[in-house]
Amino acid sequence: MSNGCDAYKILCDSLEERGINLETVKASLREQKIETPSWGYADSGTRFGVFPQPWAAKTLEHKFQDAGTVHKYTGIAPTVAIHIPWDKCDNYQDLKDMAAENGVRIGAVNPNVFQDEQYKLGSICHHDPAVRAAAIERHLECIDIMREVDSTVLSCWYADGTNYPGYGHFRRRKHWMQESLEQIYQALDPHERMLVEYKLFEPGFYHTDLADWGMAYTVCRELGDRAQVLVDLGHHAPGVNIEHIVAFLIDEEKLGGFHFNNRKYADDDLTVGSVNPYEFFLIYNELVDAEQDPAVETDIAYMVDQSHVVKPKIEAMIQTVVMIQEIYARALIVDRETLAEMREAGDIVGAEEVLVQAYRTDVRPLLEVVREEMGVPTSPLEAYRKSGHNEQLAQQRAHIQVSGGLGT
Repeated sequence: MSNGCDAYKILCDSLEERGINLETVKASLREQKIETPSWGYADSGTRFGVFPQPWAAKTLEHKFQDAGTVHKYTGIAPTVAIHIPWDKCDNYQDLKDMAAENGVRIGAVNPNVFQDEQYKLGSICHHDPAVRAAAIERHLECIDIMREVDSTVLSCWYADGTNYPGYGHFRRRKHWMQESLEQIYQALDPHERMLVEYKLFEPGFYHTDLADWGMAYTVCRELGDRAQVLVDLGHHAPGVNIEHIVAFLIDEEKLGGFHFNNRKYADDDLTVGSVNPYEFFLIYNELVDAEQDPAVETDIAYMVDQSHVVKPKIEAMIQTVVMIQEIYARALIVDRETLAEMREAGDIVGAEEVLVQAYRTDVRPLLEVVREEMGVPTSPLEAYRKSGHNEQLAQQRAHIQVSGGLGT
């Protein structure tokens, strides 16, 4: 018996002792789905400059090729989020076909209302009704695109805010935002929903109109059941208890989606778990707790939002998807029966140790078996790096001009 088989057997025995149903865990892992972003495969940078990579996507077709590659190696990334107008095209049936040819589908549609010159002072919160109308029209365009590509999710983030005191009237901007979002919400069909994302700051350095989860929750509550909060893991002040926010929103039936990433200070484009994987585990622990509770109904869109500045695009995306898979596996093997007993007994140390035990468990042998059963490489990143695919892309794309509505 190989070392890998030995490790898997030891893990299985350990899980059995904890009362964890292995087949249930494996089934959940096989059903896991993570959406990757089209913009995560293109060249990106900071406000100081864009740093081109020879293998990065230069065209819209390249984006779908790269997303298809990530899905090929991981088996759990079957959909791709698109950004309009970055991914705008003349025929969206062609876009659907392009996705299908690369083994993926189109997921959430993201309206861009932050890059045009007219949005310099805001979009849905702008003091000029004409600018607000233009921003609303962009959303309505995206809703039409959703229907053409068989998407049901409109994913909304706003750069609206101010850089200095005085020139923005907070309460009026709030009213303009709610009025604008109401028009967008009313255009949705009953099976469609909108996810409203928030961000502490940037690009406005004095205030942001949707600065935290409470503001986003308030907006969504006013709109209706099909408006939900999108939590971006990098959009909080340092030290914020994101897992608590997640649990609160789940209980309010207002958690609609995630943008997975990581950050140390304020940048939200680091690969998932690269800085604080234990925090990510605690967040996923709350997600799995709700997932396994028959009294709780959730419909959460799990999406990546990363524009890797210095890491190779596909490798970084595989890193992220694999990390999400590993953390999900650890959350699935939490001994929830014992955890409940520790809580009931007021055993603080015992309860924490239940979580720590799951977090410290090496789930890689389990994931290797699941991946083998799914027909993907048992070690996705290692297999990709050995394939030479990045080098081939560099040769093919290095001298191609950017096209296809790519954003930077």
